[in-house]
Amino acid sequence: MARGVNKVILVGNVGKDPEIRATQGGMQIASFALATTDRTKGQDGQWTDKTEWHNLVAFQRTAEIVRDYVKKGSQIYVEGKIQTRSWDDKESGQKKYKTEILVNDLQLLGGRGEGASSGASGGYSRESASGYSQPQNSGGYSKASNTATFDRQSSAPDFGDQGITDDDIPF
Repeated sequence: MARGVNKVILVGNVGKDPEIRATQGGMQIASFALATTDRTKGQDGQWTDKTEWHNLVAFQRTAEIVRDYVKKGSQIYVEGKIQTRSWDDKESGQKKYKTEILVNDLQLLGGRGEGASSGASGGYSRESASGYSQPQNSGGYSKASNTATFDRQSSAPDFGDQGITDDDIPF
């Protein structure tokens, strides 16, 4: 039987400051909403914007990056997978559902004045996401499963006053 593909790519703006929490085992979890906007031209020739809101969840090191650098209004690039959770509502007894994007890759976009913190110089990438009940790496930063990526063009800090040039950068 053929394997399915569950991959989401989004570029948008964060709607409000992320909510950060930790499990009893100490795993960091960041939850936040991302707005993407589609612009279409109607039959009357007028442009119409349609905004879609996405619930995003990041774990462990990615959640720490979100906590430190992502704020309301930040423009980010996200890769992840869709997951729908279900539970029984304690009050009504009805089954409830929530669809979320589990973040695998996060890139901070924009400059210092556009929501990204001055210390944010790129993004953070994980090779695979972990689910709520499957923490991937309970320790700190592990080069085997986590890699930092940097986008020199759009969000690298300016070190011109410190004597660092492009020749000093190893890549």
